[in-house]
Amino acid sequence: MAPLSHPSIHDGWFREISSQWPGQAMTLKVNKILHVEKSLYQDVLVFESETYGNVLVLDGAIQCTERDEFSYQEMIAHIPLASHPNPKKALVIGGGDGGVVREVLKHSTIEKVVLCDIDEAVVRVSKQYLPHMSGLLADPRVEVFIGDGFKFLADNTATYDVIITDSSDPVGPAAALFEKPYFQLLHDALAPGGHISTQAECLWLHLPLINDLRRTTLELFETAEYAFTTIPTYPSGQIGFLVCSTAPNRDLKTALRTVPNTRYYNSNVHKASFVLPEFGRALIEEGRNILPAVNRDARALAEPNKPKKKVLLLGSGFVARPAAEYIVRDPSNELTIACRTLKSAEALAEGLAGTIAISLDATNTPALEAAVAAADLVVSLIPYTHHVAVIEAAIKGRTHVVTTSYVSPAIRALEERAKAAGIVVMNEIGLDPGIDHLYAIKTIDEVHAQGGKIKQFYSYCGGLPAPEAADNPLGYKFSWSSRGVLLALLNSASWLADGEVKTVEGNDLMALAKPYYISPAFAFVAYPNRNSAPYREWYNIPEADTVVRGTLRYQGFPEFIKTLVQLGWLDARPKEWVAEGLTWAEATKLATGAQDAAESTLVARIKEVCTFPNDAEAVRIISGLRWVGLFSSESVVPRAGNLLDTLCARLEKLMAYETGERDLVMLQHKFVVERADGTERILTSTLEAYGAPNGHSAMALTVGIPCGIATQFVLDGVISTPGVLVPYSKELCDPLREQLEKEGLGLVERVL
Repeated sequence: MAPLSHPSIHDGWFREISSQWPGQAMTLKVNKILHVEKSLYQDVLVFESETYGNVLVLDGAIQCTERDEFSYQEMIAHIPLASHPNPKKALVIGGGDGGVVREVLKHSTIEKVVLCDIDEAVVRVSKQYLPHMSGLLADPRVEVFIGDGFKFLADNTATYDVIITDSSDPVGPAAALFEKPYFQLLHDALAPGGHISTQAECLWLHLPLINDLRRTTLELFETAEYAFTTIPTYPSGQIGFLVCSTAPNRDLKTALRTVPNTRYYNSNVHKASFVLPEFGRALIEEGRNILPAVNRDARALAEPNKPKKKVLLLGSGFVARPAAEYIVRDPSNELTIACRTLKSAEALAEGLAGTIAISLDATNTPALEAAVAAADLVVSLIPYTHHVAVIEAAIKGRTHVVTTSYVSPAIRALEERAKAAGIVVMNEIGLDPGIDHLYAIKTIDEVHAQGGKIKQFYSYCGGLPAPEAADNPLGYKFSWSSRGVLLALLNSASWLADGEVKTVEGNDLMALAKPYYISPAFAFVAYPNRNSAPYREWYNIPEADTVVRGTLRYQGFPEFIKTLVQLGWLDARPKEWVAEGLTWAEATKLATGAQDAAESTLVARIKEVCTFPNDAEAVRIISGLRWVGLFSSESVVPRAGNLLDTLCARLEKLMAYETGERDLVMLQHKFVVERADGTERILTSTLEAYGAPNGHSAMALTVGIPCGIATQFVLDGVISTPGVLVPYSKELCDPLREQLEKEGLGLVERVL
């Protein structure tokens, strides 16, 4: 049996990362993973930590630990119970671990407790791994009901003296537990003079939410107060409770009884828990925010008169979010995110200050022109085939443009019109192209300044799964369009070698891939990409006799792709027989011309059609085709009536990044330099960047951040020369590179 693993645990440490507490994370050292499960409702993890005992985690967020759970369970239970004159019947919503029930039963007046939790897995797992919390669920006074809390409340009106909601954070379905309809259900389920207590988040992180909750509950209850406790493994070490009563003038801040056998709670702590720090009191009681302004808010105060700029971002692909985040760092920027579907735009815009989402079809020329004309700058992250239309709209509306794509001849043809309109059209400012230009120009200029010459220039870049995630036969996963990835493998390529231009057609490109050494930790292969020859002129290295720009992949990838090409699976031409009802084996039979769809027949035909380096590779690649499913009796789901798109649909599922997996971006320039004294040196500039588990991918960051930097530079006038621009000059590259390095995305330069 394979050892248990979980995407939240890396290198022996659990990391709690959530949009509910952006920019910070709780980490715990893990001794061993005890339980991993996907229940009907959530991800369930239990691990033994080095210092906090067993830890229960739901959907990546810590729910309780053996060491500190008592502070939360005691306070959420005893404050509403001890301030109630005579609580007999209690209801706990959530809290399937049993901790709150345990505390409720410490009150001698309690005759019955109902625990209502929607997920039986939490109750079951807690009985096994947290018995000190769940042990009293077997008490005869306790009834455990597995089901929906909303329905349970609606079915049990005017019943309970105290209702305690031990909820998770307001994300997804749990968000409803923080809204007025839920509090109305709680109100209606209380017996006369009843109390509620609900988990109400952290003063340091959610003060506006707490303020809204208190205002909402005061519309329903006679009294509503916020109290809090300290607990080291909850975000920022503090969490609070909204405590409410239907009884007029009920004093919730004073305990009427002593509660036995507590570790955190006592009558003095009860009273003190309602005493808020001044920043919390000022907002909740007076509506004044006295917290220090930081980051975006601080910039707004420091630059109150900076003119507002409107930015239109087209697209919602993998790289758009980091670009958008960078743009809205400046509070003077008002960002509009436009996608073909409003839902995609809203998802990308969620949580971004100063941002709105709209629906926009880039093929609708009048709508595109209107949206572009309303902006000071448009960032085009939609497919490159639309860039010309975007730039034409920008020329008409006199709106600046930033793209991460290569300059095509059609874009270059708009140069004079862009100059006449007085707009900047900044291109090739992502990763490759983008960061690669910035560091190529840097080293070339430095070598020339010292009287040296660039004799050979090699630049290879790859977006790959991190080694631990490269677990399929291709050693590849998709961080952008699968169709784009596969079609790029069919492009012809040209490069300069020993003073001569070499060219290879797309169908033969993979045969050209060769091992390429960067580090002993990686088994890379490299092959040329697009047309490298013009870079001798564009990079101002006329002395170079070799100029190659290309792509990195893991060993084994080219041979596999070459086989798919030879079998016809990368053919984008429509085929009538690619239709519903076809099996994958039948599709492979028709694609290869095999006599029948039996696996043995297909394998024999593949060996006839394809050439393999050796028998071992033939076995490996055919096994990989089996993994893809090309011999299976499963029905094909056709896409676009052709083999390429149908295969893409399949690979997008098989080769997607799993939750918690990282990607890797590897970029290296290699310069063979002849120095002024005639000696030769090899210089390298290398970027090795990894994505964050459950965060931004390395590809998204290394494309999106340079794009965001260039956008801000155009808005601020740092880049102001009208026309079609690319970062091939020192004047453009130096400020962009310096800002990029401040973001931690610089290349490491070495002399070999």
